[in-house]
Amino acid sequence: MTDFKDLMRQAQEVRDRFQRLQEELGGRTVEGSAGGGMVVALMNGRQELLSVRIEKEVVSPDDVGMLQDLVRAAVNDALARSRELAAAEMQKVTGGMLPPGLL
Repeated sequence: MTDFKDLMRQAQEVRDRFQRLQEELGGRTVEGSAGGGMVVALMNGRQELLSVRIEKEVVSPDDVGMLQDLVRAAVNDALARSRELAAAEMQKVTGGMLPPGLL
């Protein structure tokens, strides 16, 4: 019976650490960029897009498609970095017990 209580206590500790980590990830940020830094997306560790910065030099009414591509690439770069950050931090909490690709 003691083993079951220990297991439940450990599960609660992991759950608490998980919850604290989710809060911490909301305050951590990563940047993704495209076009040599002409477009920069800022995202937090919970994959929430916080801002997009676009340099004036890439804004042209004659080439909206290029700007759309740069924004998409910068956001995808930030998303990938945010996922990497979250996965690395989650692995610290779980000790590598989560299966790959869960996050």
